[in-house]
Amino acid sequence: MTRRSTAPFHDLTGQLLIAMPDLGDPRFQGSVVFLCAHSPDGAMGLIVNKPMQDVRFRDMLDQLGIARAAATPDVQVCYGGPVQMRRGFILHSAAYAGSRKDRLEVDDRYAMSATLDILTEIARGTGPVHNILALGYAGWGPGQLEEEIAHNSWLTAEALPEVVFAPRMHDKWAAALASLGISPLTLSSQAGHA
Repeated sequence: MTRRSTAPFHDLTGQLLIAMPDLGDPRFQGSVVFLCAHSPDGAMGLIVNKPMQDVRFRDMLDQLGIARAAATPDVQVCYGGPVQMRRGFILHSAAYAGSRKDRLEVDDRYAMSATLDILTEIARGTGPVHNILALGYAGWGPGQLEEEIAHNSWLTAEALPEVVFAPRMHDKWAAALASLGISPLTLSSQAGHA
């Protein structure tokens, strides 16, 4: 049985979740998650700071039969989360005017696409300049994310493009904390507990 949170609902769509040190789930340890959708029915997000070591963009294009060009960028592939790990998602700037098919407009700054069209455009060098390719996603049922936030598993922060699309993925956790004025050195795994 799913338990709904009794706390008032605050829509966190387009925000960042920053994993606290004592989160407990190794899949999310040190994660920064961009929330693509959040409602009383649940939440969906993409981890934006965990590069996959054994998956290369060029190999993915070859497997999908998408031709590479001289302008094909070297896109880093992220572990987006533990749900549907064989499915790819592209988080990109909403200003990108490319394909609107299967595109989720998150807010006025961000959009998410999940089609071969956008991968083809990126391979040609004509895709969105700012993008993150993620395999899989993170999902929460009704009230689950709110409960985790209430138990100090996550901090929330504004999704600043300079953090979300920063080229050095391993620096994003500290940068997201810094956007809140927090140093990683000051975090306690017992934050909020007496």
